[in-house]
Amino acid sequence: MASHSHAGHMPSSGKALVISAWLTGVYFVIELAVGLWTGSIAVLSDAFHTLSAVGGVLVAIIAQRIARRPADSARSFGWYRAEIIGALVNGGFLLGMALLVIWMGAMRLGNPIHLATGPMLWVAFGGLVTEVISLGLMWQSSKDDLNARGALWHIIQTFVGSLLIIVTALVIEFTGFLAIDPILGMAFGVVLLWASVGVIKEAVHILMEGTPEGTDLEAVTADLRGQDGVLDVHHVHAWTLTSGKHAFSAHIRHQSPAEAADLLNRAYRRLTEQHGFHMVTLQLETECLDERHARDLDIVQIAAAKAAQEKTDVRDAHPHPSPNTEGP
Repeated sequence: MASHSHAGHMPSSGKALVISAWLTGVYFVIELAVGLWTGSIAVLSDAFHTLSAVGGVLVAIIAQRIARRPADSARSFGWYRAEIIGALVNGGFLLGMALLVIWMGAMRLGNPIHLATGPMLWVAFGGLVTEVISLGLMWQSSKDDLNARGALWHIIQTFVGSLLIIVTALVIEFTGFLAIDPILGMAFGVVLLWASVGVIKEAVHILMEGTPEGTDLEAVTADLRGQDGVLDVHHVHAWTLTSGKHAFSAHIRHQSPAEAADLLNRAYRRLTEQHGFHMVTLQLETECLDERHARDLDIVQIAAAKAAQEKTDVRDAHPHPSPNTEGP
């Protein structure tokens, strides 16, 4: 059995997370003070949304720092999954906030109140400044980092919240339509609900050792089968350690033990360079081992058995007529 590891570094979103946490935290204190001073429910509500963003970013920072710990005998894969757990916590946090926003909007819709628009506008514009800076810092790193993406959605939440405060204040100021506040709030709650479900779904998929998104396991298997000297490929597995770090393992049956080293090197290069796997483990064998105890985890054998069963079902459904051996 041969095992190879491809070195890499953790996602470079740590500095962006720290700066965003400080900016959002300072803004929360200011917004809370203005809300208490004016008595504006809308500003106080957005202040608590901002607090949730601070919490989301802090969860991401803690998870990222834990994930940097090296592997040991107790955790041979290291602490990478801490980032995915952090993303799952953030997704749950977002889900709770989405449901809360929708519920608050529904309650307020039945009894809209007049809001002081001046303080709402000032605090919202201040929020936009800090949120635009945070979004600019985190946008790029969040594309390949699920943990950072969960934190980013908290910042987006506060950014949209500031925009909604501005729209709400202007509509109330010029039209007197008080119901605009709960209507826009509920609409944004639905957006948050969609975002939270996406983050949770992706985190659960990774924790369940799901095949990495964008990886065609059948194509990868076919590529290995096409290598010179390969007779069969089975027990194929692909999973994600953390965002951007995918692992792969397989059993390869080959013709000649003398060609094992060359075959291993060629397969390793294909898997890391062409298919982008971070870590590759290949078991080379000249004859298949008896692994009936693990057959339920071998997707190649499962697919072959399913195809054979489908052929049998078709044959049974449309049997060929028996030859007529009797004369007329």
